[in-house]
Amino acid sequence: MTAFTVALVLVVAAAGLLRWRRPAWYWLTFGVALAALRVAFRYASVMDACGLTVPPSRWRLALARVANRPVPESRPPRILWLRPTRTGLVLRLKLRPGQDAFDVSAATDRLRHSFGMYGVTSRELRSGVVELRMTGYDVLKRVQMPAKVDRAPMRIPVALREDGAIHYRDYRTVPHGLTLGATESGKSVYQRNLVAGLAAQDVALVGIDCKQGVELFPLARRFSALADNPDTALELLDALVSHMQDVYQLIRAQQRISVNVPDAEIAADIWDLPADMRPVPVVVLVDEVAELALFATKDEEKRRDRIITALVRLAQLGRASGIYLEICGQRFGSELGKGITMLRAQLTGRTAHRVNDEASANMAFGDIAPDAVLAAIQIPTETPGIAVTGDSSGGWARIRAPHTSLRQAVNICNRHADRTPDLPALAAFRPAVAPLPSARVPLSKTAPATA
Repeated sequence: MTAFTVALVLVVAAAGLLRWRRPAWYWLTFGVALAALRVAFRYASVMDACGLTVPPSRWRLALARVANRPVPESRPPRILWLRPTRTGLVLRLKLRPGQDAFDVSAATDRLRHSFGMYGVTSRELRSGVVELRMTGYDVLKRVQMPAKVDRAPMRIPVALREDGAIHYRDYRTVPHGLTLGATESGKSVYQRNLVAGLAAQDVALVGIDCKQGVELFPLARRFSALADNPDTALELLDALVSHMQDVYQLIRAQQRISVNVPDAEIAADIWDLPADMRPVPVVVLVDEVAELALFATKDEEKRRDRIITALVRLAQLGRASGIYLEICGQRFGSELGKGITMLRAQLTGRTAHRVNDEASANMAFGDIAPDAVLAAIQIPTETPGIAVTGDSSGGWARIRAPHTSLRQAVNICNRHADRTPDLPALAAFRPAVAPLPSARVPLSKTAPATA
């Protein structure tokens, strides 16, 4: 009995230590089994306490009356399956007649307390079927991206959601995006993850960094064009507009409109063209959009109007020609001048890190997900990298990108420097970089290494 007691104490101590120091390991070893048992044994009583049951139907009451049996109890949603994951549990429910997915969504906080989970989110998969994603620990405290991710062209895993799922930046689905964040909010790390993910794909990267290039120019080996001041940015944007028009001319020439061609084969954007004729897609990253919109003189005002007009044209017309915008900034509001609100309307994907004022959060989410505004302004200062993301569907979620240092991003860009395409329209803006040093280093000054 003494040996059993000692072993039990050691197991409990190990579980407590893991839960404190390594919550992910604790979840995989102890937490997932305990949580599954809690859900299995408490399910009926928890659903009843949360008001997620329906009274027995009339035919069941009549059958019980005829058979002289007790009145049947209220029934909770039926469990279709329960699946453990590396971060929590996924519970799929079949709703009873008369129940609504909103009822389950409104009860997620009570379900979190009742089942002893860290977080619970719900989403409706189809009519009458709801999925509950439960997390066993704070997955955003130390972000660890899974080893296996779903990679596809123009689809980049950039962060982890609070429910343990991967957040993807899919340019084919959400062509243009807006990323906001105050100083030291984690916006630059999010941008590095984007560049690092795009570096391994066949895509042209174009950067506009008006902070004299301190953010994007270290990654220059993977960029097809870079601008570090508003004057060069205007010329670069004009070149992109001309490139967009040339791509549309190519699509128009290859549309193959005839009575013998099925509708599905008629080209309407670059992805409908044959692979050997398809222009390379272009992702334009603007690091600080406010620097492009501010002006102090009449000449700077004219330049500013041309820059914003070019950005609006690219946002409105660029998707079909394979040009995607990623606008970043510390502040994004109507005080930046005319055209800013029109530009925002074209930026479907919205991501807001910690911001210094509610107006910036309103500019990000006020028109698509008002509930996300409060979540964005409540991000604490001591948790850089936490962000709120949403799109025009009205849904939003908290995310956090894994920490990627500038050195790591530079190494990834250097490794994939051979993928940098040469675009004739942007040749004048190709950054001049020195060749990479040889991998072989002499052993000494007098005795160089031999092959």
